Amino acid sequence: MSGYKRRPRMARSVYGTRAVVQKNQLQLSLVHDLYHWLLTTGRGYFGLTILGAYLGANLIFALLYMAFGGIDNARPDSLLDHFFFSVQTMATIGYGRMVPVSTIANFLVTIEAGLGLFGIAVAASLLFSRFTRATAGIRFSVNAVVTKFDGKPTLMFRIANERSVRINQAHVFLVLARQETTAEGKIYRRLYDMETLRSFSPVFELSWTVMHVVDEKSPLHGTTPEELIAKEAALTVVFTGHHEGFQQQVHARFTYPHDQLLWNHHFADLIERDSDGGVTIDYAQFDVVVPVAKNEELKRC
Repeated sequence: MSGYKRRPRMARSVYGTRAVVQKNQLQLSLVHDLYHWLLTTGRGYFGLTILGAYLGANLIFALLYMAFGGIDNARPDSLLDHFFFSVQTMATIGYGRMVPVSTIANFLVTIEAGLGLFGIAVAASLLFSRFTRATAGIRFSVNAVVTKFDGKPTLMFRIANERSVRINQAHVFLVLARQETTAEGKIYRRLYDMETLRSFSPVFELSWTVMHVVDEKSPLHGTTPEELIAKEAALTVVFTGHHEGFQQQVHARFTYPHDQLLWNHHFADLIERDSDGGVTIDYAQFDVVVPVAKNEELKRC
């Protein structure tokens, strides 16, 4: 457990529509999990961290060179001269104007040159890992809708491939999470797998409307919008597939809290046909939802 510590700060995660405060969660400290943090942090933080480490290391060695001396043609009281000598040493540039002439200075140069080679290798590997990390490039509709489809109450949402490259063997998994009270009176958050009309697509290239029929086997059967709100329901979607461009498995995830599950709406049509029979998909309509007629409204699934 030496690599773990209890962080006093409170991490947050999505729990329905509210954030959950996690107290006393055992987590790896930043020192022991620095590689993971550098891979997953934002680009700005990553760039500032690498730049700060580079400048900080050169500043430390510049102060050491000033303290011990032995750098020919460097002004003894000039931090800039020693800093730029450190930069040349770490990058193995070697212009030749400022050179180490004492044993201690050469010893420091040896250490800095080794650290510079190691630092460049680590920074290059981190940049390569971040740059080549595969993303699915999947777009999810902002809302999911519940309406009648073929005469049956149906939950629907859309996904689209944001790249021109196909995704093979695409799978979609749906899980409903909601609060429930057990027979003992305890509140428990249960997860329910939800079957779809089609959860697999051999080739996913354009768009896909995922549908779940609310029948007797559905966890939404007999549910009202008010009950979903009271139970803090949330629908989580997980997409997986083999990306032809990256030649590897990709994943995407999206969560629809209860306020993004729109009842008695349907999606606007994406497909347009011209007079010659040509097909156009208008992605400007991807998130557009339209209310159903009053006589088609669902009060309860």
